Amino acid sequence: MFNLLRKQIGISVALLLVVLSSSAQYYRELNRPNHDDWPYYFGMTLAYTHSYLHPNGRHNVFLQHDSVLTAEPGSSGGIALGLLGTLRLSNRFEARINPQLIIGGSRYFTYTLKYPDIDNQLLVVKQLPTTIVSFPFQLKFNSDRIDNFRVYMMAGVKMDIDLASNSNARNAEDLVKLKAGDYGVEVGIGFNFYMPFVTLSPEIKFSTGLGNIHSRDPNLKYSNIFDKLQTRMVCISLNLED
Repeated sequence: MFNLLRKQIGISVALLLVVLSSSAQYYRELNRPNHDDWPYYFGMTLAYTHSYLHPNGRHNVFLQHDSVLTAEPGSSGGIALGLLGTLRLSNRFEARINPQLIIGGSRYFTYTLKYPDIDNQLLVVKQLPTTIVSFPFQLKFNSDRIDNFRVYMMAGVKMDIDLASNSNARNAEDLVKLKAGDYGVEVGIGFNFYMPFVTLSPEIKFSTGLGNIHSRDPNLKYSNIFDKLQTRMVCISLNLED
């Protein structure tokens, strides 16, 4: 998983360094000193996401038939736009909701076939475009504030709805059918930079789907080799909070 996501982690580190550099000028004067005492506050999220499907076991069909030799998951990145709502629970803990619309991403499988397909290809890629509405609920643990800087860790649960789900499709044998609904857990780390009028918060978050989103159809040769498919995602966010 690290090999797949190391580019995205590198982007996150670079983003953090840029924010640190741009924010250094504000450290000498304490900005918005009473902000952490607010009972609640709101914001918005702009994020880059990268997700893929993790095959949790191969079905017996994969072992019984040799028409498909390998099936490797892959993905391309997308962007997310969302809203933030944060409720103060204590000096250390906050509860947060962060509904998001994730667009532009595509998950896929690369298949190696024993026999050529109708296009005389032995290497076949099947795209699975996604448009996801995500509803995360998170619990944040905050460090002490140092001047205009603070670190936080978060963990939570989420519900996802894939608007591009193809589980009801019937007319193509080369589909991998996916269910629309999913749920999972997520963990992450973020950094609060207190500006004069806004809090800038870069964040990196990892999530794991707990449900099986594979709508298995024994008649589809590219789908019936899988048993369970679960989602994996990394999300690099920039949050603007009031």
